[in-house]
Amino acid sequence: MCLLQKLSENYKRISIVGMAKNAGKTTALNYLIEEAMDEGLTLGVTSTGRDGEGTDVVTGTDKPRVYLDTDTIVSVPKQLYALAEAGLEILKMTEYGTALGQLMLCRVADAGYVQVAGPVINAQHIQMCEEMLALGADLVLIDGAIDRKSIAAPDISDAIILSTGAVLSRKLDKVVEETAYTVELYGLPVLEEGMEREIIEEHADSDRVFTVKDGEAVQLNITTGLGSGKLLDNAIDEKVTHIFVPGAFTQSVVADIDRRKLKNTTFVLKDPTKIFIDKATWGRLRKYGLKVKVLQNITVVAITVNPTSPAGYSFDHGEMASAMQKAVPDIPVIDVMMG
Repeated sequence: MCLLQKLSENYKRISIVGMAKNAGKTTALNYLIEEAMDEGLTLGVTSTGRDGEGTDVVTGTDKPRVYLDTDTIVSVPKQLYALAEAGLEILKMTEYGTALGQLMLCRVADAGYVQVAGPVINAQHIQMCEEMLALGADLVLIDGAIDRKSIAAPDISDAIILSTGAVLSRKLDKVVEETAYTVELYGLPVLEEGMEREIIEEHADSDRVFTVKDGEAVQLNITTGLGSGKLLDNAIDEKVTHIFVPGAFTQSVVADIDRRKLKNTTFVLKDPTKIFIDKATWGRLRKYGLKVKVLQNITVVAITVNPTSPAGYSFDHGEMASAMQKAVPDIPVIDVMMG
């Protein structure tokens, strides 16, 4: 049984998330599509950007095209419909608009190349995936645009496949280190059930930072933790157990907080995509006693590696796959260039 067949037993929406541009995300998508073709699995395919064009519209470089098998359910904007080399049967005109026109849900009648795009709003992506499943897809693959880290968020998909590659660095150990760090963040502990979680969930839709103190949420007069370390430090006393930060979580959020207070307070985020702290700083803050939990973490079900960089250098295929697998022993690692 192939990887995708196994995943379809437990997940219905899987996002493919790239560590960087040219990390092999679309190549990974094509690899998974080919697996589905071999196994007779019916896919739904969509994207948070635009995929399948032969040339990158930003850089002008060549891009992998997307070849879809018959019966695949795919989202295609009006302006890209005529460019499809596959035969497409329009199943539904959706209410979702894009810069390339209204989105259509199509069934591939004759296999071929297709340019794929999807909604720009996350909530619409969730709804459209449900529509694809209702139309007969066994599993929906969402190709995530690199500039939208939020596509990894757990409310968008049930799990993610993380694509990484030589483009991150000329040093293999650096590529492995950065990828493993991302996996570490995505697997942060979930805030346990209890009174504190109930309080935080009740107020989590607020755009303000708040503390949990004496069994109550105390909203602070700030909408973001960025650069608010002094205010947060003043707000933390011995009765504060948790601080909920609704937006980005960076070093500046905690830079001015007394280290002794860090040890006695837990920061809570909606999910790990809110974290924007490099590995070295994260490690240092953790040594100081920083504790971070999330309402939902992110399940990484596979990692794809691309040993070749468009800059002209590459790693040995076997060496890269082996090093990555050693760093994340519990997650399947696939070299999308070699299979």
